[in-house]
Amino acid sequence: MNTHIKFIRKKRSYSIEFKKMLVSEFERGRFSVLQLSRLYGLSFQLIYTWIYKFSTFNEKGIRVVEMKR
Repeated sequence: MNTHIKFIRKKRSYSIEFKKMLVSEFERGRFSVLQLSRLYGLSFQLIYTWIYKFSTFNEKGIRVVEMKR
């Protein structure tokens, strides 16, 4: 067995419109961050980064916390 096999990582880039669309879906309460990550195959850390960057409710120094009902 060859142990010197390297895997190629794919770097994906997403449009600003797509990022803002995901943030708006979260802000409207239609999906949670976990649901969005499963639906689109993205990490939840990436979605939180987009929320901090593009959210209309975000203020500087405030952390977004998703609470269970």
